[in-house]
Amino acid sequence: MPIAPKLRFIAELLGASALTLLVSCGGQDPTPPAPPPPADMVLKNGYVYTVDATQSEAQAVAVREGRIVYVGQDAGAQAHVGSQTRVIDLGGRMLMPGLVDGHIHPLQGGAETLKCSLEYLPLTVAQMRTRLQACLDASKDKEPGGWLEVVSWDRQAMSTADRDPARADLDSLTTRRPIVITSIDHHTSLVNSRALTLAGITAATPNPAGGSIIKDALGQPTGILEDGASSLVSAAMPQPTDADRAQHARIALDLLRRQGVTSFMSAISDEDDLKAFSTLSRAGELTARPQFAMRFGTDDAGKAAQAMAAIKAVADRYHQAASGATPVISVRHVKLFMDGVLQAPAQTAGLLAPYKVNAGSDSHPHWVDGGSKGPLYLTDDGVKSVVLEAVRAGFDPHVHAIGDAAVRRSLDAFAYTREQLPNAKFRPAVAHAELVDPADYPRFKLLDAVPVMSFQWAQQAPYSVEAVKDPLGPERYARMEPEGSLFAAGATIAYGSDWPVDPMAYFYNLSIGVTRRGQPTHWASFGPAYAGRLNEDALLTRATALRSITLNAAYQLRMDAELGSIEVGKLADMIVLDRSFMTAQEEQLGFTAVLLTMVGGRIVWADAPFAPLAMAQRQATNPVPVPVPPSER
Repeated sequence: MPIAPKLRFIAELLGASALTLLVSCGGQDPTPPAPPPPADMVLKNGYVYTVDATQSEAQAVAVREGRIVYVGQDAGAQAHVGSQTRVIDLGGRMLMPGLVDGHIHPLQGGAETLKCSLEYLPLTVAQMRTRLQACLDASKDKEPGGWLEVVSWDRQAMSTADRDPARADLDSLTTRRPIVITSIDHHTSLVNSRALTLAGITAATPNPAGGSIIKDALGQPTGILEDGASSLVSAAMPQPTDADRAQHARIALDLLRRQGVTSFMSAISDEDDLKAFSTLSRAGELTARPQFAMRFGTDDAGKAAQAMAAIKAVADRYHQAASGATPVISVRHVKLFMDGVLQAPAQTAGLLAPYKVNAGSDSHPHWVDGGSKGPLYLTDDGVKSVVLEAVRAGFDPHVHAIGDAAVRRSLDAFAYTREQLPNAKFRPAVAHAELVDPADYPRFKLLDAVPVMSFQWAQQAPYSVEAVKDPLGPERYARMEPEGSLFAAGATIAYGSDWPVDPMAYFYNLSIGVTRRGQPTHWASFGPAYAGRLNEDALLTRATALRSITLNAAYQLRMDAELGSIEVGKLADMIVLDRSFMTAQEEQLGFTAVLLTMVGGRIVWADAPFAPLAMAQRQATNPVPVPVPPSER
């Protein structure tokens, strides 16, 4: 074969770039490679952190029709610039994939911004009453029957610094209104006597499945409702309208885009959630890619196949096939609860060994094994049945499991389902996994089970020190929040904010994954008294922390082929930061701010100096309505 045709043949195998090189080395070909079509947008002069397989870095990215068409150096990006291309100078700032939140409660969070809030503060009972009375006084037009809904109550901080409140504390307020207060972990409610009456809760009311009505020594309800018992009160309350829920979704989306979140999974969903976000989808208002985990009721375990069929019927009505780069509604997961929370006084997380109790005195404590290991809300056979039926229905199971017994039972159910359905390609997840027996660390990788962790729980706080340290004992406390140990065992760590359980502060929370300590001057911290390291579990690297909220969370949500890294062919979901998370001083990591958020090549949020870009885009384009599916007409 003559040399020039041979060179051309090799070049065709290697690609166009090789052809250019070979021609320059002496091969003869009269046809130069065609220039690429002009990009819609080129971002240049930046520090592009790709999160690809090799953690590569670049300077520039080109975007066309909502997808990435070039990643490389500024010089190479110039070939993608046409007369209509918008060129954005990043000024050396960090460009990275958009954040993917693997566990959040957006509709609930949006609604809570409109309610009376205790603002996550470590209050005494007296201080709480003062704040509640202020909320009542500010809304006297709601007397006598309007519910006062209160959120962001730090029960653990109150009970350890003062005492657990009771309905009598609420009954003494100047009001006739029913009151319901929700703890920050959303596993406890406190209500007054009026609310108990409206809910029909008396001394004779039995505990519902997956919950407890706390009663005093005389058998009377104290006003504290654990887990599923809270639903007895919520069922008696007026429900928000569809218009209300759509507004709650708008509020959540606005907060999320400002934080750089471009995809998320709503971790406890029902048809109301789907309706709200579908309303925004039809109006072209989605500024992130939402997924939904449909809640599976604990009391439905005995009829798992029937209950799963009902869930699938709802999911099929709302799930939208992806179309181009525009966000759509995805319903691919089922959420179930194995247990509650570790913290005292609730202690509803399921443990392998008992919680410890103080057999001594406050001045001379003596902690010994108590009689409770905490509840498990599903039996071994029950959770196996639910997970199996979820996978058969085409869902990925997303299991709330906090204690080591709950985690083990969840992993056992995943293993059982893989044995029963060896060809099923499901991606199970364990949400939170605050306490995991070391023998179970390698099982996450073995079972391809994703631990979805909330790194902010690995800082010192009333809920992570006083409320758990002594009841767990030193051995278990030393391995609480095992992000580092799970990663070392090969697990694919994903991040979930669990907002509004915690304040929305993504980069602060990620910084805790790197340091396992709070930053006392940050607004979301617990101050100087809680500035130390939580325990000695291994730290995550900055690269691992960022991967957990980008490519790993995308993997958890089956979106990794489309997003989670900056690579040619993927959706242009990207954000620009005000500093480099990879090189900033450790004490500054938590203060990282998002300056620009892009979803499918569309700028959905921009702050100085990029704010004019968002304004120009709004003037040039209008949201594109999404057709109404036949099932919703």
